[in-house]
Amino acid sequence: MLDVLGMIAVRERPGLLVQAARLGVGGYDRVRDLPRLLGTAKAPRSGEAILHLLEREDDLERRRAAGDVAYRPSRHVAVLTALLGEARALRAALPRPALVAA
Repeated sequence: MLDVLGMIAVRERPGLLVQAARLGVGGYDRVRDLPRLLGTAKAPRSGEAILHLLEREDDLERRRAAGDVAYRPSRHVAVLTALLGEARALRAALPRPALVAA
């Protein structure tokens, strides 16, 4: 089974959506944005947030692909931005392997 970071890495989405999300990561604020996107009172830990965001993004992608009139690209970009931001935070929290002097 893929880890959560791997689950994000294997997604294939239209370049314009991904590009917009990458541009938005700099302004991403998990305390402000996650509760709004997930409908929660406070932001969960990154790993848990990523799993919830993946579910939301899957639903948005299905709607986009089906041509659903209720689909909102801005919402899709917001969820992708949060996914990228949470992945960045999770990677930053991972322990770094120690460098061994030769």
